[in-house]
Amino acid sequence: MKKVLYGILGVLALLSLFIIACAFQPDLADKVSDLLYADKGQEEQTGEDEKSDGTVQTPSAGGQQDTASAAGGQGAEIMIAPMGPTSDEVLGLNTGSVHTGQGNGTGNKPSSSAERPKSPEAVAGRGGYVPVQGENEQVDDKEAERLKEQYTYGETGEGLDFDGEFYPYYAMLDGTQQALYRQIYANAMAVNAIFNPVEQVSQGQLRNVFMAVFNDHPELFWLDSAYRGKFDRSGNCVEIRLEFNELIDNLDAAKARFNEEAEKIISAADRLGTDYEVEVYVHNALLDKMEYDLRAPLNQSAYSGLVNGRTVCAGYARSFQYLMMELGIPCYYCTGYAGEAHAWNIVQLDGEYYNADATWDDTDPNTYDFFNKTDAEFNTNHRREDLSVNLPACNGTRYANRESSPRTAGTDNPYSNARTLADAGFDESSVLLNLAAYYDDCYKQIMESGGSCTFQNVVDGENLWLQCYDAYNNDDYSAGYMDRVFTDLGVTGCNVDIEAEPLRDGRFLLHHTIGFY
Repeated sequence: MKKVLYGILGVLALLSLFIIACAFQPDLADKVSDLLYADKGQEEQTGEDEKSDGTVQTPSAGGQQDTASAAGGQGAEIMIAPMGPTSDEVLGLNTGSVHTGQGNGTGNKPSSSAERPKSPEAVAGRGGYVPVQGENEQVDDKEAERLKEQYTYGETGEGLDFDGEFYPYYAMLDGTQQALYRQIYANAMAVNAIFNPVEQVSQGQLRNVFMAVFNDHPELFWLDSAYRGKFDRSGNCVEIRLEFNELIDNLDAAKARFNEEAEKIISAADRLGTDYEVEVYVHNALLDKMEYDLRAPLNQSAYSGLVNGRTVCAGYARSFQYLMMELGIPCYYCTGYAGEAHAWNIVQLDGEYYNADATWDDTDPNTYDFFNKTDAEFNTNHRREDLSVNLPACNGTRYANRESSPRTAGTDNPYSNARTLADAGFDESSVLLNLAAYYDDCYKQIMESGGSCTFQNVVDGENLWLQCYDAYNNDDYSAGYMDRVFTDLGVTGCNVDIEAEPLRDGRFLLHHTIGFY
Protein backbone atom coordinates (compact mmCIF):
# COMPACT_ATOMS: atom_id res chain seq x y z
CA MET A 1 0.00 0.00 0.00
CA LYS A 2 2.87 2.34 0.84
CA LYS A 3 4.37 1.80 -2.62
CA VAL A 4 1.03 2.67 -4.25
CA LEU A 5 0.68 5.84 -2.19
CA TYR A 6 4.26 6.86 -2.94
CA GLY A 7 3.58 6.28 -6.68
CA ILE A 8 0.47 8.50 -6.59
CA LEU A 9 2.39 11.24 -4.75
CA GLY A 10 5.15 10.98 -7.37
CA VAL A 11 2.65 11.45 -10.24
CA LEU A 12 1.06 14.42 -8.45
CA ALA A 13 4.49 15.95 -7.87
CA LEU A 14 5.35 15.62 -11.58
CA LEU A 15 1.98 17.10 -12.58
CA SER A 16 2.57 20.04 -10.23
CA LEU A 17 6.00 20.64 -11.73
CA PHE A 18 4.46 20.51 -15.26
CA ILE A 19 1.78 23.08 -14.30
CA ILE A 20 4.44 25.39 -12.85
CA ALA A 21 6.54 24.98 -16.03
CA CYS A 22 3.54 25.83 -18.23
CA ALA A 23 2.90 28.93 -16.18
CA PHE A 24 6.37 30.20 -16.99
CA GLN A 25 6.50 28.72 -20.54
CA PRO A 26 3.14 29.35 -22.37
CA ASP A 27 4.52 27.94 -25.63
CA LEU A 28 4.89 24.57 -23.96
CA ALA A 29 1.18 24.55 -23.05
CA ASP A 30 0.21 25.47 -26.61
CA LYS A 31 2.25 22.64 -28.09
CA VAL A 32 0.71 20.10 -25.74
CA SER A 33 -2.77 21.44 -26.52
CA ASP A 34 -2.15 21.18 -30.26
CA LEU A 35 -0.95 17.62 -29.82
CA LEU A 36 -3.94 16.53 -27.75
CA TYR A 37 -6.63 18.28 -29.79
CA ALA A 38 -5.20 18.26 -33.30
CA ASP A 39 -8.08 16.26 -34.84
CA LYS A 40 -10.76 18.28 -33.13
CA GLY A 41 -9.10 21.55 -34.11
CA GLN A 42 -8.91 20.46 -37.72
CA GLU A 43 -12.64 19.67 -37.76
CA GLU A 44 -13.46 23.05 -36.22
CA GLN A 45 -11.17 24.83 -38.69
CA THR A 46 -12.80 23.03 -41.62
CA GLY A 47 -16.22 24.10 -40.41
CA GLU A 48 -15.09 27.72 -40.13
CA ASP A 49 -13.69 27.65 -43.67
CA GLU A 50 -16.91 26.26 -45.04
CA LYS A 51 -18.94 29.01 -43.40
CA SER A 52 -16.59 31.73 -44.63
CA ASP A 53 -16.88 30.91 -48.35
CA GLY A 54 -20.47 29.73 -48.37
CA THR A 55 -19.79 26.12 -49.27
CA VAL A 56 -21.25 23.08 -47.60
CA GLN A 57 -19.32 19.85 -47.24
CA THR A 58 -21.57 17.00 -48.31
CA PRO A 59 -21.17 13.30 -49.10
CA SER A 60 -19.92 12.71 -52.62
CA ALA A 61 -21.58 10.47 -55.18
CA GLY A 62 -19.45 7.61 -53.97
CA GLY A 63 -20.36 8.13 -50.33
CA GLN A 64 -17.02 9.76 -49.39
CA GLN A 65 -16.44 13.32 -48.30
CA ASP A 66 -15.41 16.03 -50.74
CA THR A 67 -11.71 16.16 -49.91
CA ALA A 68 -11.23 19.51 -51.61
CA SER A 69 -13.73 21.24 -49.35
CA ALA A 70 -11.93 19.80 -46.32
CA ALA A 71 -8.57 21.02 -47.59
CA GLY A 72 -9.23 24.69 -47.09
CA GLY A 73 -7.76 25.06 -43.58
CA GLN A 74 -4.51 26.61 -42.44
CA GLY A 75 -2.43 23.44 -42.81
CA ALA A 76 0.79 22.97 -44.73
CA GLU A 77 2.13 25.76 -46.89
CA ILE A 78 1.23 23.86 -50.07
CA MET A 79 -1.50 21.26 -50.01
CA ILE A 80 -2.99 19.35 -52.98
CA ALA A 81 -6.35 17.63 -52.72
CA PRO A 82 -7.88 15.90 -55.77
CA MET A 83 -11.54 16.77 -56.15
CA GLY A 84 -13.91 13.94 -56.92
CA PRO A 85 -17.53 14.33 -58.01
CA THR A 86 -19.74 16.01 -55.42
CA SER A 87 -23.41 15.35 -54.86
CA ASP A 88 -25.62 18.11 -53.48
CA GLU A 89 -22.84 20.71 -53.62
CA VAL A 90 -24.18 22.47 -56.71
CA LEU A 91 -22.86 25.84 -55.69
CA GLY A 92 -24.25 29.10 -57.01
CA LEU A 93 -26.82 27.43 -59.24
CA ASN A 94 -29.80 29.39 -60.48
CA THR A 95 -31.84 26.26 -61.06
CA GLY A 96 -35.01 28.07 -61.96
CA SER A 97 -33.46 29.55 -65.10
CA VAL A 98 -32.44 26.35 -66.89
CA HIS A 99 -35.42 26.75 -69.21
CA THR A 100 -38.41 29.01 -68.84
CA GLY A 101 -41.30 26.96 -67.57
CA GLN A 102 -39.25 23.78 -67.25
CA GLY A 103 -38.61 23.92 -63.51
CA ASN A 104 -35.56 22.32 -61.99
CA GLY A 105 -35.22 19.19 -64.08
CA THR A 106 -35.88 15.78 -62.66
CA GLY A 107 -35.05 16.61 -59.08
CA ASN A 108 -33.19 13.30 -58.83
CA LYS A 109 -30.39 13.44 -56.32
CA PRO A 110 -27.30 11.26 -56.55
CA SER A 111 -28.02 7.95 -54.95
CA SER A 112 -25.93 5.92 -52.58
CA SER A 113 -24.10 2.90 -53.96
CA ALA A 114 -26.81 0.63 -52.57
CA GLU A 115 -29.52 2.53 -54.48
CA ARG A 116 -27.67 2.98 -57.74
CA PRO A 117 -29.26 1.31 -60.76
CA LYS A 118 -27.73 -1.64 -62.56
CA SER A 119 -27.25 -1.86 -66.31
CA PRO A 120 -29.11 -4.56 -68.28
CA GLU A 121 -27.00 -7.64 -68.85
CA ALA A 122 -26.95 -7.13 -72.63
CA VAL A 123 -25.12 -3.79 -72.27
CA ALA A 124 -23.25 -4.35 -69.00
CA GLY A 125 -19.81 -2.74 -69.01
CA ARG A 126 -20.61 -0.29 -71.78
CA GLY A 127 -19.73 2.82 -69.79
CA GLY A 128 -16.36 4.52 -69.54
CA TYR A 129 -17.36 8.07 -68.61
CA VAL A 130 -14.70 9.83 -66.51
CA PRO A 131 -16.12 12.58 -64.25
CA VAL A 132 -14.50 16.00 -64.21
CA GLN A 133 -11.33 15.89 -62.11
CA GLY A 134 -9.87 18.92 -60.37
CA GLU A 135 -6.79 19.48 -58.25
CA ASN A 136 -6.78 22.39 -55.83
CA GLU A 137 -3.54 23.68 -54.36
CA GLN A 138 -3.22 26.09 -51.45
CA VAL A 139 -0.30 28.54 -51.69
CA ASP A 140 1.12 31.03 -49.22
CA ASP A 141 0.59 34.78 -49.56
CA LYS A 142 3.96 35.40 -51.21
CA GLU A 143 3.31 32.79 -53.91
CA ALA A 144 -0.22 34.10 -54.44
CA GLU A 145 1.10 37.60 -55.13
CA ARG A 146 3.72 36.22 -57.50
CA LEU A 147 1.06 34.34 -59.51
CA LYS A 148 -1.09 37.46 -59.78
CA GLU A 149 1.87 39.36 -61.21
CA GLN A 150 3.08 36.55 -63.48
CA TYR A 151 -0.20 35.78 -65.26
CA THR A 152 -3.07 37.78 -66.72
CA TYR A 153 -6.73 37.05 -67.40
CA GLY A 154 -5.80 35.81 -70.86
CA GLU A 155 -9.03 35.83 -72.88
CA THR A 156 -11.85 37.23 -70.76
CA GLY A 157 -14.72 36.14 -73.02
CA GLU A 158 -16.22 39.61 -72.71
CA GLY A 159 -19.12 40.00 -75.14
CA LEU A 160 -19.84 36.27 -75.40
CA ASP A 161 -23.28 34.97 -74.56
CA PHE A 162 -24.77 31.48 -74.57
CA ASP A 163 -28.41 30.67 -75.22
CA GLY A 164 -29.74 28.57 -72.34
CA GLU A 165 -31.80 26.47 -74.76
CA PHE A 166 -28.60 25.10 -76.29
CA TYR A 167 -26.23 25.63 -73.35
CA PRO A 168 -28.22 24.61 -70.27
CA TYR A 169 -25.24 24.31 -67.94
CA TYR A 170 -24.41 27.99 -68.54
CA ALA A 171 -27.98 28.87 -67.57
CA MET A 172 -27.56 27.02 -64.26
CA LEU A 173 -24.87 29.43 -63.04
CA ASP A 174 -25.24 32.83 -61.40
CA GLY A 175 -23.79 36.00 -62.94
CA THR A 176 -20.39 35.76 -61.26
CA GLN A 177 -19.89 32.18 -62.36
CA GLN A 178 -21.16 32.90 -65.87
CA ALA A 179 -18.37 35.47 -66.22
CA LEU A 180 -15.82 32.83 -65.24
CA TYR A 181 -17.51 30.32 -67.62
CA ARG A 182 -17.04 32.76 -70.51
CA GLN A 183 -13.38 33.26 -69.54
CA ILE A 184 -12.65 29.53 -69.33
CA TYR A 185 -14.39 28.91 -72.67
CA ALA A 186 -12.49 31.76 -74.39
CA ASN A 187 -9.13 30.59 -73.05
CA ALA A 188 -9.87 26.99 -74.05
CA MET A 189 -10.70 28.18 -77.56
CA ALA A 190 -7.43 30.12 -77.63
CA VAL A 191 -5.54 27.12 -76.16
CA ASN A 192 -4.36 29.34 -73.33
CA ALA A 193 -3.68 26.99 -70.43
CA ILE A 194 -2.86 29.27 -67.46
CA PHE A 195 -4.62 32.47 -66.39
CA ASN A 196 -5.91 34.43 -63.40
CA PRO A 197 -9.68 34.24 -62.81
CA VAL A 198 -11.81 37.30 -63.59
CA GLU A 199 -14.06 36.46 -60.63
CA GLN A 200 -13.46 34.99 -57.19
CA VAL A 201 -14.99 31.58 -56.60
CA SER A 202 -14.62 28.79 -54.08
CA GLN A 203 -13.12 25.42 -54.91
CA GLY A 204 -16.54 23.82 -55.35
CA GLN A 205 -17.77 26.68 -57.51
CA LEU A 206 -14.71 26.45 -59.76
CA ARG A 207 -15.44 22.77 -60.29
CA ASN A 208 -19.04 23.49 -61.25
CA VAL A 209 -18.06 26.26 -63.67
CA PHE A 210 -15.45 24.09 -65.38
CA MET A 211 -17.92 21.20 -65.57
CA ALA A 212 -20.52 23.51 -67.11
CA VAL A 213 -18.09 24.59 -69.84
CA PHE A 214 -16.97 21.03 -70.52
CA ASN A 215 -20.51 19.64 -70.65
CA ASP A 216 -21.89 22.41 -72.88
CA HIS A 217 -19.14 22.41 -75.53
CA PRO A 218 -18.29 19.15 -77.33
CA GLU A 219 -16.53 21.21 -80.00
CA LEU A 220 -13.68 21.74 -77.49
CA PHE A 221 -12.44 18.23 -78.20
CA TRP A 222 -8.84 19.16 -77.28
CA LEU A 223 -9.87 20.09 -73.70
CA ASP A 224 -9.41 17.31 -71.14
CA SER A 225 -11.96 16.79 -68.39
CA ALA A 226 -9.45 18.04 -65.82
CA TYR A 227 -8.15 21.33 -64.45
CA ARG A 228 -6.05 22.73 -61.61
CA GLY A 229 -6.77 25.65 -59.33
CA LYS A 230 -4.51 27.51 -56.90
CA PHE A 231 -5.96 29.31 -53.90
CA ASP A 232 -4.47 31.65 -51.30
CA ARG A 233 -4.89 31.17 -47.56
CA SER A 234 -8.14 33.15 -47.61
CA GLY A 235 -9.67 30.80 -50.18
CA ASN A 236 -9.35 33.22 -53.11
CA CYS A 237 -8.57 31.62 -56.46
CA VAL A 238 -5.33 33.06 -57.88
CA GLU A 239 -4.66 30.73 -60.84
CA ILE A 240 -6.55 28.38 -63.15
CA ARG A 241 -4.74 25.81 -65.27
CA LEU A 242 -6.52 23.92 -68.06
CA GLU A 243 -5.39 20.52 -69.31
CA PHE A 244 -5.26 19.86 -73.07
CA ASN A 245 -4.82 16.55 -74.85
CA GLU A 246 -2.26 15.62 -77.49
CA LEU A 247 -4.31 17.08 -80.35
CA ILE A 248 -3.06 20.59 -79.60
CA ASP A 249 0.30 19.61 -81.12
CA ASN A 250 -1.34 19.96 -84.54
CA LEU A 251 -4.71 21.46 -83.74
CA ASP A 252 -5.48 22.94 -87.14
CA ALA A 253 -5.15 19.54 -88.80
CA ALA A 254 -7.22 17.91 -86.06
CA LYS A 255 -9.98 20.50 -86.52
CA ALA A 256 -9.96 19.90 -90.27
CA ARG A 257 -10.36 16.13 -89.83
CA PHE A 258 -13.06 16.59 -87.20
CA ASN A 259 -15.07 19.01 -89.35
CA GLU A 260 -14.71 16.80 -92.42
CA GLU A 261 -16.09 13.71 -90.67
CA ALA A 262 -18.87 15.64 -88.96
CA GLU A 263 -19.93 17.31 -92.20
CA LYS A 264 -20.51 13.93 -93.87
CA ILE A 265 -23.35 13.26 -91.43
CA ILE A 266 -24.53 16.86 -91.11
CA SER A 267 -24.94 17.41 -94.86
CA ALA A 268 -27.02 14.25 -95.26
CA ALA A 269 -29.16 14.87 -92.17
CA ASP A 270 -29.77 18.51 -93.07
CA ARG A 271 -31.79 17.47 -96.14
CA LEU A 272 -34.38 15.64 -94.04
CA GLY A 273 -37.79 17.06 -93.30
CA THR A 274 -38.29 17.09 -89.53
CA ASP A 275 -36.12 17.31 -86.43
CA TYR A 276 -37.20 13.81 -85.50
CA GLU A 277 -36.05 12.43 -88.86
CA VAL A 278 -32.74 14.21 -88.31
CA GLU A 279 -32.38 12.67 -84.86
CA VAL A 280 -33.06 9.15 -86.16
CA TYR A 281 -30.57 9.63 -88.99
CA VAL A 282 -27.81 10.93 -86.70
CA HIS A 283 -28.43 8.12 -84.23
CA ASN A 284 -28.15 5.47 -86.93
CA ALA A 285 -25.18 7.11 -88.64
CA LEU A 286 -23.20 7.16 -85.41
CA LEU A 287 -24.00 3.54 -84.64
CA ASP A 288 -22.83 2.54 -88.12
CA LYS A 289 -19.68 4.64 -87.82
CA MET A 290 -18.53 3.97 -84.28
CA GLU A 291 -17.41 0.98 -82.22
CA TYR A 292 -17.34 0.73 -78.44
CA ASP A 293 -13.77 0.38 -77.21
CA LEU A 294 -12.84 1.01 -73.58
CA ARG A 295 -9.16 1.37 -74.57
CA ALA A 296 -9.79 3.93 -77.32
CA PRO A 297 -7.58 7.03 -77.07
CA LEU A 298 -9.17 10.44 -76.39
CA ASN A 299 -12.35 8.57 -75.48
CA GLN A 300 -13.92 11.41 -73.47
CA SER A 301 -14.13 13.54 -76.62
CA ALA A 302 -16.31 13.79 -79.72
CA TYR A 303 -13.10 13.45 -81.74
CA SER A 304 -12.66 9.83 -80.66
CA GLY A 305 -16.05 8.93 -82.10
CA LEU A 306 -16.31 11.08 -85.23
CA VAL A 307 -12.70 10.77 -86.40
CA ASN A 308 -11.27 7.60 -84.84
CA GLY A 309 -14.55 5.65 -84.82
CA ARG A 310 -13.67 4.01 -81.48
CA THR A 311 -14.83 5.38 -78.16
CA VAL A 312 -16.80 4.88 -74.94
CA CYS A 313 -20.12 6.29 -73.75
CA ALA A 314 -18.70 9.80 -73.35
CA GLY A 315 -17.55 9.83 -76.99
CA TYR A 316 -20.91 8.58 -78.25
CA ALA A 317 -22.80 11.19 -76.24
CA ARG A 318 -20.52 14.11 -77.13
CA SER A 319 -20.55 13.17 -80.83
CA PHE A 320 -24.36 12.99 -80.77
CA GLN A 321 -24.53 16.32 -78.92
CA TYR A 322 -22.21 18.07 -81.36
CA LEU A 323 -24.00 16.91 -84.51
CA MET A 324 -27.48 17.71 -83.21
CA MET A 325 -26.43 21.17 -82.07
CA GLU A 326 -24.83 21.87 -85.44
CA LEU A 327 -28.16 20.86 -87.01
CA GLY A 328 -30.02 23.35 -84.79
CA ILE A 329 -31.59 20.83 -82.40
CA PRO A 330 -31.01 21.26 -78.64
CA CYS A 331 -29.12 18.23 -77.33
CA TYR A 332 -27.48 17.98 -73.91
CA TYR A 333 -24.66 15.93 -72.43
CA CYS A 334 -26.09 14.11 -69.42
CA THR A 335 -23.90 12.27 -66.91
CA GLY A 336 -24.58 9.96 -64.03
CA TYR A 337 -24.60 6.32 -63.08
CA ALA A 338 -25.88 3.26 -64.95
CA GLY A 339 -24.15 0.28 -63.41
CA GLU A 340 -21.00 2.44 -63.55
CA ALA A 341 -20.16 6.04 -64.41
CA HIS A 342 -22.04 6.73 -67.63
CA ALA A 343 -22.99 9.46 -70.12
CA TRP A 344 -25.95 9.81 -72.48
CA ASN A 345 -28.05 12.58 -74.07
CA ILE A 346 -31.20 14.58 -73.58
CA VAL A 347 -32.84 15.81 -76.81
CA GLN A 348 -35.47 18.50 -77.26
CA LEU A 349 -38.04 17.95 -80.03
CA ASP A 350 -40.95 20.37 -80.45
CA GLY A 351 -40.60 21.57 -76.87
CA GLU A 352 -40.56 18.08 -75.35
CA TYR A 353 -37.53 16.31 -73.86
CA TYR A 354 -36.35 12.72 -74.32
CA ASN A 355 -33.47 10.54 -73.09
CA ALA A 356 -31.30 8.85 -75.71
CA ASP A 357 -28.39 6.46 -75.07
CA ALA A 358 -26.61 5.71 -78.33
CA THR A 359 -23.93 3.65 -76.57
CA TRP A 360 -26.41 1.08 -75.34
CA ASP A 361 -28.17 1.00 -78.73
CA ASP A 362 -24.89 0.13 -80.51
CA THR A 363 -25.23 -3.64 -80.32
CA ASP A 364 -25.44 -6.42 -82.89
CA PRO A 365 -27.90 -5.77 -84.38
CA ASN A 366 -28.32 -2.08 -83.52
CA THR A 367 -31.46 -1.23 -81.58
CA TYR A 368 -33.71 1.63 -80.46
CA ASP A 369 -34.11 0.14 -76.99
CA PHE A 370 -32.75 3.29 -75.33
CA PHE A 371 -33.90 5.87 -77.86
CA ASN A 372 -36.29 8.71 -76.93
CA LYS A 373 -37.34 7.38 -73.55
CA THR A 374 -39.00 9.19 -70.66
CA ASP A 375 -37.43 9.54 -67.24
CA ALA A 376 -39.89 6.96 -65.92
CA GLU A 377 -38.48 4.45 -68.42
CA PHE A 378 -34.85 5.49 -68.02
CA ASN A 379 -34.68 5.74 -64.24
CA THR A 380 -34.80 1.97 -63.87
CA ASN A 381 -31.20 1.82 -65.13
CA HIS A 382 -29.95 5.44 -65.44
CA ARG A 383 -29.50 7.96 -62.65
CA ARG A 384 -28.41 11.56 -63.19
CA GLU A 385 -25.69 12.99 -60.96
CA ASP A 386 -23.71 16.22 -60.49
CA LEU A 387 -25.06 19.21 -62.44
CA SER A 388 -27.09 16.94 -64.71
CA VAL A 389 -29.77 16.65 -62.02
CA ASN A 390 -30.77 20.18 -63.06
CA LEU A 391 -31.39 19.36 -66.73
CA PRO A 392 -35.04 19.37 -67.85
CA ALA A 393 -37.29 16.45 -67.00
CA CYS A 394 -37.87 14.07 -69.91
CA ASN A 395 -41.61 13.44 -70.21
CA GLY A 396 -42.09 13.74 -73.99
CA THR A 397 -44.66 11.48 -75.63
CA ARG A 398 -45.04 12.55 -79.26
CA TYR A 399 -41.71 11.09 -80.42
CA ALA A 400 -41.29 8.41 -77.78
CA ASN A 401 -40.98 4.74 -78.74
CA ARG A 402 -41.73 5.26 -82.42
CA GLU A 403 -38.83 3.22 -83.70
CA SER A 404 -38.88 -0.56 -83.63
CA SER A 405 -35.62 -2.38 -83.06
CA PRO A 406 -34.62 -4.67 -85.95
CA ARG A 407 -35.91 -8.23 -85.69
CA THR A 408 -34.78 -11.34 -87.42
CA ALA A 409 -37.19 -13.46 -89.40
CA GLY A 410 -38.85 -16.23 -87.39
CA THR A 411 -41.17 -16.56 -84.42
CA ASP A 412 -39.91 -13.32 -82.83
CA ASN A 413 -40.79 -11.32 -85.93
CA PRO A 414 -44.46 -10.24 -85.90
CA TYR A 415 -44.26 -9.74 -89.68
CA SER A 416 -42.55 -13.05 -90.48
CA ASN A 417 -45.55 -14.15 -92.58
CA ALA A 418 -45.91 -10.80 -94.35
CA ARG A 419 -45.01 -10.18 -97.98
CA THR A 420 -41.49 -9.13 -98.90
CA LEU A 421 -40.66 -5.91 -100.72
CA ALA A 422 -40.23 -7.89 -103.95
CA ASP A 423 -43.58 -9.65 -103.43
CA ALA A 424 -45.22 -6.22 -103.33
CA GLY A 425 -43.59 -5.33 -106.67
CA PHE A 426 -41.02 -2.85 -105.36
CA ASP A 427 -37.24 -2.75 -104.99
CA GLU A 428 -34.92 -0.88 -102.63
CA SER A 429 -34.62 2.13 -104.93
CA SER A 430 -38.39 2.69 -104.63
CA VAL A 431 -38.46 2.94 -100.83
CA LEU A 432 -39.28 6.45 -99.60
CA LEU A 433 -36.93 7.52 -96.79
CA ASN A 434 -38.59 10.63 -95.37
CA LEU A 435 -41.80 12.63 -95.31
CA ALA A 436 -40.72 15.08 -98.00
CA ALA A 437 -40.04 12.20 -100.41
CA TYR A 438 -43.45 10.71 -99.58
CA TYR A 439 -45.21 14.01 -100.39
CA ASP A 440 -43.35 14.33 -103.69
CA ASP A 441 -44.23 10.77 -104.70
CA CYS A 442 -47.93 11.25 -103.88
CA TYR A 443 -48.05 14.48 -105.89
CA LYS A 444 -46.27 12.83 -108.84
CA GLN A 445 -48.60 9.80 -108.96
CA ILE A 446 -51.77 11.90 -108.67
CA MET A 447 -50.68 14.28 -111.41
CA GLU A 448 -49.76 11.36 -113.69
CA SER A 449 -53.28 9.96 -113.17
CA GLY A 450 -54.87 13.35 -113.87
CA GLY A 451 -57.49 13.10 -111.10
CA SER A 452 -59.18 10.53 -108.89
CA CYS A 453 -56.95 7.46 -108.58
CA THR A 454 -55.53 4.62 -106.56
CA PHE A 455 -51.80 4.14 -106.09
CA GLN A 456 -49.22 2.59 -103.79
CA ASN A 457 -45.86 3.51 -102.34
CA VAL A 458 -43.50 2.06 -99.73
CA VAL A 459 -42.16 3.99 -96.75
CA ASP A 460 -39.07 3.06 -94.76
CA GLY A 461 -40.37 1.72 -91.47
CA GLU A 462 -43.02 2.18 -88.85
CA ASN A 463 -41.71 5.56 -87.81
CA LEU A 464 -42.25 7.09 -91.24
CA TRP A 465 -45.68 5.51 -91.53
CA LEU A 466 -46.65 7.10 -88.18
CA GLN A 467 -45.42 10.46 -89.45
CA CYS A 468 -47.66 10.06 -92.51
CA TYR A 469 -50.54 9.07 -90.24
CA ASP A 470 -50.01 12.18 -88.09
CA ALA A 471 -49.79 14.37 -91.19
CA TYR A 472 -53.26 13.33 -92.31
CA ASN A 473 -54.75 13.69 -88.84
CA ASN A 474 -53.18 17.14 -88.36
CA ASP A 475 -53.89 18.28 -91.94
CA ASP A 476 -50.15 18.81 -92.50
CA TYR A 477 -50.46 16.82 -95.74
CA SER A 478 -52.33 19.77 -97.30
CA ALA A 479 -49.26 21.96 -97.25
CA GLY A 480 -47.12 18.91 -98.00
CA TYR A 481 -48.67 18.13 -101.39
CA MET A 482 -52.48 18.40 -101.61
CA ASP A 483 -52.67 22.20 -101.94
CA ARG A 484 -50.46 21.94 -105.03
CA VAL A 485 -52.74 19.21 -106.43
CA PHE A 486 -55.84 21.39 -105.92
CA THR A 487 -54.21 24.29 -107.74
CA ASP A 488 -52.84 22.24 -110.62
CA LEU A 489 -56.01 20.13 -111.14
CA GLY A 490 -58.47 22.95 -110.48
CA VAL A 491 -60.45 20.92 -107.90
CA THR A 492 -61.99 22.12 -104.65
CA GLY A 493 -62.07 19.02 -102.43
CA CYS A 494 -61.19 15.36 -102.05
CA ASN A 495 -61.75 12.14 -100.13
CA VAL A 496 -58.66 10.25 -99.02
CA ASP A 497 -58.51 6.64 -97.87
CA ILE A 498 -55.16 5.06 -96.92
CA GLU A 499 -54.39 1.56 -95.69
CA ALA A 500 -50.98 0.45 -94.40
CA GLU A 501 -49.65 -3.07 -95.00
CA PRO A 502 -46.53 -4.06 -93.00
CA LEU A 503 -43.92 -5.92 -95.02
CA ARG A 504 -41.57 -8.58 -93.73
CA ASP A 505 -38.51 -6.32 -93.47
CA GLY A 506 -40.34 -3.67 -91.42
CA ARG A 507 -41.25 -1.37 -94.34
CA PHE A 508 -44.88 -0.33 -94.90
CA LEU A 509 -46.80 -0.55 -98.18
CA LEU A 510 -49.34 2.29 -98.31
CA HIS A 511 -52.50 1.83 -100.43
CA HIS A 512 -54.11 5.16 -101.44
CA THR A 513 -57.61 5.77 -102.81
CA ILE A 514 -58.24 9.44 -103.57
CA GLY A 515 -61.37 10.96 -105.08
CA PHE A 516 -61.54 14.63 -106.13
CA TYR A 517 -64.57 16.87 -106.60
